[in-house]
Amino acid sequence: MPWLFLLLAVAAFAVALNASSMALAVICLLVALAGTVAWVLGLLAQRVGNQSRDDSMMLDPMELKRLRDEAEARRAAAAVTDTAPGDTARG
Repeated sequence: MPWLFLLLAVAAFAVALNASSMALAVICLLVALAGTVAWVLGLLAQRVGNQSRDDSMMLDPMELKRLRDEAEARRAAAAVTDTAPGDTARG
């Protein structure tokens, strides 16, 4: 779809170059400017849309809580194994 705006802008610019009326040339130049801006915005919107995440991959709050609880349990287990009884420092 953005390429149609570019085609419109090029056609309007070509008409502006060949126009014998100043009013027609100004109108065509404005249309060419608007088409170019629409083309650039369309390309940007397309790029953002392609890089966005899939909504179906989002986690619900219950799943997120379960993952946090699992991570907390792993951290607690790692902390217990790091402080084993035979690891006392003598000073």
